[in-house]
Amino acid sequence: MSIRARFENIEASPSRLVTAEVMSAAARRHYLEIKKRIHQTLLDRVDLGRLQKLGGEQIAEELKQLIEQLLIEEDVALNEQERRNLVRDIRWEMLGLGPLEPLLADPSISDILVNTYRQIYVERRGRLELTDVSFNDEQHLMKIIDKIVSRVGRRVDESSPMVDARLPDGSRVNAIIPPLAIDGAIMSIRRFSVTPLKMADLLAYKTLTEPMARTLEALSHAKVNLIISGGTGSGKTTLLNIMSAGIPVSERIITIEDAAELQLQQPHVVRLETRPPNIEGKGEVTQRLLVRNGLRMRPDRIILGEVRGAEAFDMLQAMNTGHEGSMATIHANTPRDALARLENMISMAEMNLTPKAVRQQIASAITVIVQVARLMDGKRKITSILEITGMEGETITSQEIFGFRQTGLSEEAGVEGYFAASGVRPSFQERLRAFGLRLPDEFFDPSRRFT
Repeated sequence: MSIRARFENIEASPSRLVTAEVMSAAARRHYLEIKKRIHQTLLDRVDLGRLQKLGGEQIAEELKQLIEQLLIEEDVALNEQERRNLVRDIRWEMLGLGPLEPLLADPSISDILVNTYRQIYVERRGRLELTDVSFNDEQHLMKIIDKIVSRVGRRVDESSPMVDARLPDGSRVNAIIPPLAIDGAIMSIRRFSVTPLKMADLLAYKTLTEPMARTLEALSHAKVNLIISGGTGSGKTTLLNIMSAGIPVSERIITIEDAAELQLQQPHVVRLETRPPNIEGKGEVTQRLLVRNGLRMRPDRIILGEVRGAEAFDMLQAMNTGHEGSMATIHANTPRDALARLENMISMAEMNLTPKAVRQQIASAITVIVQVARLMDGKRKITSILEITGMEGETITSQEIFGFRQTGLSEEAGVEGYFAASGVRPSFQERLRAFGLRLPDEFFDPSRRFT
């Protein structure tokens, strides 16, 4: 029986996932032993730096010849399919991320969740699925984690057992290892689409409606300060990427992130990324320091990947001092929660401001909060577009412009509901008109419902 033939003609079509064959535990162990032995011998004999300079087909051909030679030397009998699999797997080990490569090549996968070396889950269309992919052992998984984090100049070990990193395509990686991870190393990869999504894609997925889409595009073009709020995995960064497409190419944009993942398409983009402390606990560069430095770099707009600490104060200062059109994301379940979280994060800056002064800063700086959510059926929706209108006493006042109303669940556990305008005409229309943008009155008609 063919050993672990998971992919068919992988060299010709590396992104096409095919059905894995059932393989006995003994056959798998035998295959892994051969692969490990051949791999180690190749590492001892091959100049990896020279190999990486070759093209994909040249690498495959050279590895094939070397492996054929080693199989003859060790007197190992494998059929043609097994030899192709061996070449493919060793190439993934030497030049890629090992068993993660077929998952990374599958465009339908949005998240890869490694729960110790034995178990890997993926998310497709908002649903988690257990795969039959695994690592050989804990050491194998740690080797792949080290390969990922070292590419971006970071480290993970017992003294620093948590790390954020990214893949070359911008996908976000988080890893945590023992002693903090009790059962073994854990890693999660938040995938980024090879082809960035556009507003038309969100309309096709019914994440929002045409009036909501045109409003968000107008807000971006008219340099309106806004916050995108939502829970984990709700699509905040994706929406931020899409909205940034409305920024004119003539503007200078500075992005500030913990792990760089934004994929802005404009030609004049400066990307800044935080740096963790070194092994001596020194050299850390926080988002707050980068925001302060970014203000000295003559930005037209500042975009923060995520606000999570004292940098919230500096962000609001930037929004209030001429850097209009700035955007950021924040973790919160509702727009009101987002305002409360901002207030709490500003208090981390230890500026000794009164609650009223903090709220005045927020109300003056931020015009719109866009709430996104991942619903029970895994679908993502923009559930609210909220306008901040000012202050009444010590309370920030707001009005919802558009919202999603859930009405129930279908028999297939799908969320049922509709989008509708609240009927309120937003105050920011005056600013849109100043930029030559007009939104039709029917956009705000509460009687129009979109399912």
